Amino acid sequence: MTTPRILERKDHKISRHDIQSEALTVLYGLHEHGFQAYLAGGGVRDLMLGRKPKDFDVVTNATPNEVKRVFRNSRLIGRRFRLAHVYFGLTNIEVATFRALQNAEDSDDAQQPHFKMRDGLVVRDNVWGTPEEDALRRDFTINAVFYNIADFTLIDYVGGLEDLNARVIRFIGDPAMRCVEDPVRMIRAVRFAAALGLNIEQASSEGIMASAGRLALADRSRLYEEIQKLFFCGAAQAAYGLLRYYGLLEMLLPDLGLWLGRKPCTVRCRRVSDALKFLDDCKREGRTVSPALLFALLLGGAVETEAAEAIDRGTHAGLAIYNAAMAHCRRLSERIQAPNLVRQRTAEILGCQQRLVSEGGRRAEALASQPFFPEAVAYAEFSLRGKPGADEIMAKLRELAATHLPATGDERPRRARRPRRAAGAPRQRGPRTERTRAELDRGGETGMQEVPMAAADESQSPLPF
Repeated sequence: MTTPRILERKDHKISRHDIQSEALTVLYGLHEHGFQAYLAGGGVRDLMLGRKPKDFDVVTNATPNEVKRVFRNSRLIGRRFRLAHVYFGLTNIEVATFRALQNAEDSDDAQQPHFKMRDGLVVRDNVWGTPEEDALRRDFTINAVFYNIADFTLIDYVGGLEDLNARVIRFIGDPAMRCVEDPVRMIRAVRFAAALGLNIEQASSEGIMASAGRLALADRSRLYEEIQKLFFCGAAQAAYGLLRYYGLLEMLLPDLGLWLGRKPCTVRCRRVSDALKFLDDCKREGRTVSPALLFALLLGGAVETEAAEAIDRGTHAGLAIYNAAMAHCRRLSERIQAPNLVRQRTAEILGCQQRLVSEGGRRAEALASQPFFPEAVAYAEFSLRGKPGADEIMAKLRELAATHLPATGDERPRRARRPRRAAGAPRQRGPRTERTRAELDRGGETGMQEVPMAAADESQSPLPF
């Protein structure tokens, strides 16, 4: 058993007044019912680094079902990691039970039904353990420091306090094995390094480089969540550089990696880097950046290159770019589970750009009522920077965006309520349902469909641009 390093209240700068009141309610509530409960993870890390935490996570020896019995305002979630979320209005506190250390030899389904590995990946881990075991099975040392609300001490089993002081990211245990168990940890290492300004220590860097190919095995929905956290952390440009350095970008966004190539500092590399700097600037200014705009900024150059050949053959530019974007997004969905609406919106943002900026922005008025218009204007702001006449065009586009704000709340027209079906009466399918079913039977997606390149005439295109 490892002897933890315990930092007394007088030796650290974390105060209970720095902790979210809802998290304190959960911590004290569990203590009052006889359970251990610590603050853990990013909340402790950020407080130690002098940053304001985005959320607070609690770990305890209470099982998820016991947490649910203590807090009636809670709900159990997850299969891979069973958790309890305790809700306080729009705020929720995540409560996890101490996990035990496991390995492949212990993972036989008949003996360990709550732990499972596949191809080296941990796909289920719900074996309860001790605080020490829970600390040792976490990803990085800086995320494994516990704050004990009972005596206001910091508990460190893995050297996380030293690494926080040295501003170093270090895997707990063998880095290559930790990346095999959960490849998403490599993306998390890059995000923490970029967002917090930390360095990844040598052994951990080597483990990431050696395991980069394993990222293809990660769950697609988790990758979609992680890519948003990565690029919306306020340091997207720095994260992009680290992804390129470790060879992770080619695995995360294969088409983009192929378009960029491995040679650094090319015109294409600078375009993507500038796009992500623009995204960082938007976040610092408090502007909303949607996932669709993120993908448009990332993929815009590659999509335009792919569409150039079709444009040379006489295809309408907007249509060619829209189709190329949909093809990119379809291939992207094999690696990242982006929703259909995000993929379609990305294609719409890119497809309308030529019409948006032509004739000094005067042709954009017909697009102003489209849902994607604000995002398209933001993309145009990036693509027009430094070009002649950009200020006049952007002034026109911003004016249109301001006068065509999307309806919200009470401004939205209410849809008439469908009359209640009489008891025993058969269900009636409306024409919209039948149409949607027919579209799905043909293999298409509801809403806007990809248009064959042969439909080069703009008048034949159903697209709004």
